[in-house]
Parts: sequence; C-alpha cells; structure tokens
Amino acid sequence: MPAGAVARSGLLELLTGPVTMVNYLSNLLFFGLLIVGAGITVAIASANVAFAVIFAIAWLLFDFILSSSIRLAAQWEKAVVFRLGRYHAIKGPGLFLVAPIIDEIRVVDTRVLAVNIPKQQVITRDNVPVTIDGVLFFRVSNAAEAIIMVQDYKYVISQYAQTSLRDVIGQMSLDQLLTEREEIARSIEKHVEHDTKGWGLEVTGLRIQDVDMPEELKKMMSRQASAEREKRATITKAEGDKEAAANLAIAARTMAESPGAMQLRTLQTIDGLGPTASNTVVLALPVDVIEGIGSLKTMLRHPSADTMPGPQA
Repeated sequence: MPAGAVARSGLLELLTGPVTMVNYLSNLLFFGLLIVGAGITVAIASANVAFAVIFAIAWLLFDFILSSSIRLAAQWEKAVVFRLGRYHAIKGPGLFLVAPIIDEIRVVDTRVLAVNIPKQQVITRDNVPVTIDGVLFFRVSNAAEAIIMVQDYKYVISQYAQTSLRDVIGQMSLDQLLTEREEIARSIEKHVEHDTKGWGLEVTGLRIQDVDMPEELKKMMSRQASAEREKRATITKAEGDKEAAANLAIAARTMAESPGAMQLRTLQTIDGLGPTASNTVVLALPVDVIEGIGSLKTMLRHPSADTMPGPQA
C-alpha cells in the first residue's frame, strides 16, 4: 500500500481493497470463516432451513466483525488510526486491533523515500542561466503529523525542494556551483528542513545530479581551461630555465675560483670522448701555455747570434 493510503475498517474494504500487509490477514480470516460458515449452513439447512438462514446471517456478522478487527502492519509501516474522524492512535508494526466501522486507518511507509527534483532553469548570482536537477531523500519520522498536517507530503516536499534549490542557486556564482556542490546540497537540505518543520518529515540527504550550461558558455570555459594549462606549462618551463641558469652561474664561479677544477673538467671531457678514430679532439689550453709554444717556435725558425756556435780555432 502506498505511503499515506487509506485502509477503512469495513466489509467494502475487505472485498474490494488492495491486498496489502495491513489487511492481508483480515482478508484471509474473512474468507476462511466465510467458507467454514457456508459449510455449517449447508449442514444445518438439511435439517432446518429457517434456522440455517438465521445461522448464516449471524455467522456472516461475526465473520465481518472479527476479520475487521484484526490487522497486520509490516516492520516498516505505521498505521494511523482515526476513530469517528478524529486521531486516535498509531499502531504497528505487527498485529493490532481496531474497532470495525468506526475506525479508519492510514498506513505510512517509514522507510527512506526518494523524490526527483525535475530539471529547471535557474539564474546564478553572476547572471548565468543553468539547468539543474537533483534527488531528495527523506523519511517519515512522525506518521500522525505527516498525515494530519499535509495532504500529500511527497508532493509538498518535492515542491519545497524545487523552490529551495532555486533560492540557494540564485545566491551562488557559477564557479561556486561547479566546485561546491556538497555545500550547496547541505544548504538546500537546511532550507527544506526549516520549511517542513512540524510535518513529521526528516530530510536525510540531497544530491545535485546534472548542471547543464549553454553550449557557447561550455566552449568559452573549454578555451579558458586550455589557456590556463598553457599558462602553467609556460611558467613551469620559465622556472626550469631560471633554475638551470642559476646553476650554470654557480658552476662558472666555482671554475673561475679554482683553475685546477677547470683542468680537471677538461681532462674528464677528453676522457669521455673515447678512443674511436671518428672523434675529433679539441684541447682547451691556457693562454700562457699557448704563448710559450709560439715563442719557442719563433726561436727555432730564426735563431739569434747568441745562440749560434762560434768558429773553431
């Protein structure tokens, strides 16, 4: 039986009402006693027809009263009993008794229920139109209040969720809507709980499903994201070049302060070239060594008089 459905205590409800947990036992008992009574009536009618008719009427009345008095509610159901139109009690789960004819029962499902928030267009704080939908989860915490205070609590809480969603989204920018969904959902929950306070309803959660934007805005955001990625890549490369230049400057100062380090580096470079014939080796020698070699070459080509040997005696 749907939440908030009516189950009247009477013969019409037993014969035509839906077969649910709350009246299943009543229906079974009613038809079982009816079959037994029919058998007894047939047996009596063979001896005394008038007495059989009286017995049949009395048995039918007894069957109706007994089967209408016994009800059964499932573990997740609460039965709100109204006696002569006024609230009387909450029954269930399990077996319970009601007064035939004068009692009316409304069965409430106390499990968590889901209500879809249909797609609707909302204008954000920065005047961006978006289409948004979601799902609201709630349960009935007080069956009597949910039945007495609201005609159709599922419909009403759905309407409140829609209006609360529009109010909250209208105070948010597009960036907040895209990055702060959980905070927005909690804010909508608080709005719905505040508006439905006293109705016996408990909001257990809300989820924003889809946020749809105009195609042109999607393209603009895609270009913006691409530009941001290029910007980060350029900054990363520039920082790497800066760090490399700083390391080279430190190395140059170290070489300048230690001539031996320069010579050692030169030898390491030569050693790394390898012994293959295809390699051309270029040696970097100090300037004073090169000048000394040039002077020696000049002396060998043009010897002076002091260096010439004298005539033999």
